[in-house]
Amino acid sequence: MSIDIYSPDKDGYEVKHIFGAWRVAYLRYAERFDRITYLERHLETDEIFVLLQGEAVLLHGENIEKTQMELNKIYNIQKGVWHNIIVSKDALILIVENEDTKKSNSEYMTINTIEIDL
Repeated sequence: MSIDIYSPDKDGYEVKHIFGAWRVAYLRYAERFDRITYLERHLETDEIFVLLQGEAVLLHGENIEKTQMELNKIYNIQKGVWHNIIVSKDALILIVENEDTKKSNSEYMTINTIEIDL
């Protein structure tokens, strides 16, 4: 028996563990977070976001509501809900989602560019 220990190693989205039907990943700042030009929605699964450090704003819904995330709170984006996230340069987000979440079972909607200064 052993234990797996993970740390974030790169910018952007980074899958760290897959087991059965779920996947756990880190998300850190990458240049693409400077300007959000689309929302996405997953048609088969919810997606969990947890802010571990820094600042982040969840964009969600067709009217693009903005939710300022708080450290260590769990934010569940329900399946079928449009969303994206804006993160500060020092942000670290934990993401938990269904392992088979991919472009073929998600949809993308172009929006006017959103910039939020964090």
